[in-house]
Amino acid sequence: MAKGEGSESGSAAGLLSPSILQAGESPAQVKKEPKKKQQLSVCNKLCYAVGGAPYQVTGCALGFFLQIYLLDVALVDPFSASIILFVGRAWDAFTDPLVGFCISKSSWTRLGRLMPWIIFSTPLAVVAYFLIWFVPDFPRGQALWYLIFYCLFETLVTCFHVPYSALTMFISTEQSERDSATAYRMTVEVLGTVLGTAIQGQIVGQANAPCLQDPSDSALASESGNHTHSISSLRQTQNAYLLAAGVIASIYVVCAVILTLGVRERREPCETQQAEPMPFFRGLRLVMSHGPYVKLIAAFLFTSLAFMLVEGNFALFCTYTLGFRNEFQNLLLAIMLSATFTIPLWQWFLTRFGKKSAMYIGISSAVPFLILVALIERNLIVTYVVAIAAGVSVAAAFLLPWSMLPDVIDDFHLKHPHSHGTEPIFFSFYVFFTKFASGVSLGISTLSLDFAGYRSRGCSQPAQVKFTLKMLVALTPIALILLGLLLFKLYPIDEEKRRQNKKALQALRDEASSSGCSDTDSTELASIL
Repeated sequence: MAKGEGSESGSAAGLLSPSILQAGESPAQVKKEPKKKQQLSVCNKLCYAVGGAPYQVTGCALGFFLQIYLLDVALVDPFSASIILFVGRAWDAFTDPLVGFCISKSSWTRLGRLMPWIIFSTPLAVVAYFLIWFVPDFPRGQALWYLIFYCLFETLVTCFHVPYSALTMFISTEQSERDSATAYRMTVEVLGTVLGTAIQGQIVGQANAPCLQDPSDSALASESGNHTHSISSLRQTQNAYLLAAGVIASIYVVCAVILTLGVRERREPCETQQAEPMPFFRGLRLVMSHGPYVKLIAAFLFTSLAFMLVEGNFALFCTYTLGFRNEFQNLLLAIMLSATFTIPLWQWFLTRFGKKSAMYIGISSAVPFLILVALIERNLIVTYVVAIAAGVSVAAAFLLPWSMLPDVIDDFHLKHPHSHGTEPIFFSFYVFFTKFASGVSLGISTLSLDFAGYRSRGCSQPAQVKFTLKMLVALTPIALILLGLLLFKLYPIDEEKRRQNKKALQALRDEASSSGCSDTDSTELASIL
């Protein structure tokens, strides 16, 4: 890789025509004064990476536990729970382009253009997150309570995550540095999911609410005096969820402080001299007509949806289909630990063999393990083996989308060299499509459980519920993964194209620095490239 990078930077000056060079300079002189690369220190990369933890810690806790919390702890009926999950995710999806629009209209401040959003959204997001896990005393308004605070939190965490995602393009102009920082970020984010799973699972797992054998058991327990004990145990479980929420909220604040103090937002040399950023709707039109972007988000839409279906229904699947009521939090932890340790492996693999190859191998490796999950009967050892192996594929699903989006943005900048301020649109609409699809999937899956006859706090479920969970966790995700991989064959940016883009972008940046970002010179360079 080092050899290839050297040859690319050495040939960049050769792309410049004499009219672009400053008066009295020759191409040889340009080569003698190469532009110094914007190297990021390990500390910078770690501080940047830590900023990804809040979104993953809270998202993991909500993704794995909110459904079972609403059904078995807050005792919300399945239909209302499906409405909460669908509307919450759909609203979350809508806020991504909305926040992206607002960010694109933001002006640069002393802290940057993105950092103020991260700073001011954090305290409000923490309060809203805590109230999601609080059970109010008015049972008739519970569904509205959870819907309001779920939507509020998703709005505020979007105000954190969209600018943080776009920050990838502003920590360095070097593609290799951005890729390295992305690998740090993905490792910390998977560690965040481990942390979220461990905190939520282990704290809540110590105070499981007692189950009911059948609907008539609650009446019998009330007559015998055991109903009081059941209510007390349920209250302990509710308090455990509150404790876990408080710990996770504290982690959110600490990570936001580290990100703010340890990362400096940089402007592109050419962007500093632009009068105004591109209008949002014009930028949106250009972004959504950019072929590589559309093909990439179409492919990842289906693969992400597959993993989100597994995430949303895994706790119920382990509890009722596999019968591991007291083990599901440990199985989740095994998946996330496996994913954490294999993130560096996938970073090495995509560097050595290319991102498209990593995509095909990494995502498709989940298929045999999902098939095995659908076929195995109650066998804890085999289930742990499958969980650890599935974590390898989860790591690829975490790393690859965020590693490939900057390549698409670079390709876009080459085709539209004067289009600045579009980075938040790229990231926000990618998240929009995946979140909206996730909301639809979670709403439909919870509604499917209602139609199948799901019983809240049941020690067991009807056969139809177990079959529905097996479909939601195994068969449907397999079909979505295969469809996503088929669409991914249309994605045009391979390693050769990526290297060409890197070389051309470096020429653009060198020209911008040397000529003061003249509009005519930039247009001439774009035509040469």
